[in-house]
Amino acid sequence: MRIAVIMCFLLISNQLFSQQRVENNKYDLMLEKLLSHNVNEVAITDLANDSNIVYLDARSKNEYDVSHIENAIWVGCDKFKMKTVEGISKDRKIVVYCSVGYRSEIITQKLNKSGFKNVSNLYGGIFEWVNQQHKVYNNNGVTNNVHVYNEEWGVWLQKGTKVLND
Repeated sequence: MRIAVIMCFLLISNQLFSQQRVENNKYDLMLEKLLSHNVNEVAITDLANDSNIVYLDARSKNEYDVSHIENAIWVGCDKFKMKTVEGISKDRKIVVYCSVGYRSEIITQKLNKSGFKNVSNLYGGIFEWVNQQHKVYNNNGVTNNVHVYNEEWGVWLQKGTKVLND
């Protein structure tokens, strides 16, 4: 009986932790290897149009200007400063994103170390956001454009219009 319970637990645990969180199998495999997974990660499907989320964009300013999640705050990554988020409550639900999740994972770690309690890295980043047909915005409103960082990373953006400029 005890072995049966343990086997059942292991089977359920494996199913829970091995769920694919992006639509493309190859993209999911790449993300599993790329990211350290040492911060809370959230799948786009788990956000359920929650309007209480503060989105932080960890990409370059140029990438942000091409398009971003509606009302996202640009914080960057390379020159990130905690003063950029000093007006946000440390209890507020925050989702950090970048192109695929690597840079946003770094910012999520920094926010966690600074006492933010409810921070998640958007698994698959803005590429998966657009791949799942969510809207992105620029200064003129809704756009289909997404900065792809470089040609190599651009292969993971399946929908939207790829933009590559410096």
